[in-house]
Amino acid sequence: MTRLFGTDGVRGEANAGLKPELAYRLGRAATIYFGKESEEQPLIIIGRDTRISGEMFEAALTAGICSAGGRVMLAGVIPTPAIAYLARRHHAKAGIVISASHNPFPDNGIKFFGGDGYKLPDSVEDELEAIVHRLEANDDYKRPTGARIGRTEIRTDLQNQYMEFVRSTCKERFDGMKIVLDCANGAAYDVMPKVLRELGAKVKVIHALPNGTNINDGCGSTHLESLQKAVLENGADFGIAHDGDADRCLCVDEKAQLIDGDHILVMCAMDMIKAGTLPYNTVVTTVMANIGFHKAIEKMGGRAEITKVGDRYVLENMLKNGYKIGGEQSGHIIFTDYSTTGDGLITALQVLSSIKRHGGKASELTNIMKTYPQILINVRVASKEGWEENETIKNAIAKGEEELGGEGRILVRPSGTEPLIRVMAEGPEEEQLGRICKAIADVVRKEQG
Repeated sequence: MTRLFGTDGVRGEANAGLKPELAYRLGRAATIYFGKESEEQPLIIIGRDTRISGEMFEAALTAGICSAGGRVMLAGVIPTPAIAYLARRHHAKAGIVISASHNPFPDNGIKFFGGDGYKLPDSVEDELEAIVHRLEANDDYKRPTGARIGRTEIRTDLQNQYMEFVRSTCKERFDGMKIVLDCANGAAYDVMPKVLRELGAKVKVIHALPNGTNINDGCGSTHLESLQKAVLENGADFGIAHDGDADRCLCVDEKAQLIDGDHILVMCAMDMIKAGTLPYNTVVTTVMANIGFHKAIEKMGGRAEITKVGDRYVLENMLKNGYKIGGEQSGHIIFTDYSTTGDGLITALQVLSSIKRHGGKASELTNIMKTYPQILINVRVASKEGWEENETIKNAIAKGEEELGGEGRILVRPSGTEPLIRVMAEGPEEEQLGRICKAIADVVRKEQG
């Protein structure tokens, strides 16, 4: 049986792969699980992004929670990291976010945070899944009646509470800075413009008119072209792009050059090293970080811890070793001094603060890291098993590594969700990378079917 929870909650096409009936059962399951150790009605906070299906899933989850005797606090449209913060602030048993992040609008998802603000571990997700399957087969759980039925509270003040928290993480003001902000027609469309303006910035906002179907549509952190154009046309100092649920951000400097997650980590790490606030001078990243990132970190006297792809692995390493900053090339950055998860709004403010303290233009910090070309080929295979021991594949990889020498690298890894093996080559010459990558991909395709 396929696992219900993926790498970031339960996702699918709304009303097709992901149905409100499942959302109802997830709400019931969460209340049963989080309420099992207390007679008190468990409090669960729900937030959503701007997708047309969000209200449907909100209603289904609420019905499920109330049917099991839980209390619901509805935050409405709000960034994902806000729910992590609000769950802690209000001593909730859990937080639920209805979002499919950077996916197109027909998709949606349901992801959980614990009352501590952290994403649920696999073991808890497995227990929730077991309850869901029992509800599907035979819903024999006790149902409260009378005054024990759950209640719903619609809160219009939660957005302001989150905004106050985000502002509190920033020590700088941005008076005189001209910023273009792309909200992806998503969850940050109302919050982030207010935060930036209250910190003194002059803000030109684009893609902040959500209609339920335009989230991530040619905009946001997955489509930076309109942000880059707007920065140049408006003579802006900086550009910020969030994804649909605003747990990540990418940026561009005044020349419209990309500032991805690797650059963000370099900028902020350098600022922290100068201030003496980066423990062990260490940044946590994944195997997908650009080789230019590693060279830049090493040059400034820092070091990198490397994890598997996925923010949960980055955070796990940070908490285990006491590191303060980590993230992914995609712009999912975690500052453990401020948050329990990636927060695109906090990330943007930390990058702006680094630029402010630097005292120069954003491009001066962008150019600290040289981005090496990366070529990625996804090879569809019959089986992902056994490729690591295949001598023909190992020889093809070794041949490519020998040709690249110390100026590049090759990474071959299976997809965690699809029947794919990903072949990535990185180095100074794009034509050479393409040839090497294709040669390895052809061998993988032949050997794995």
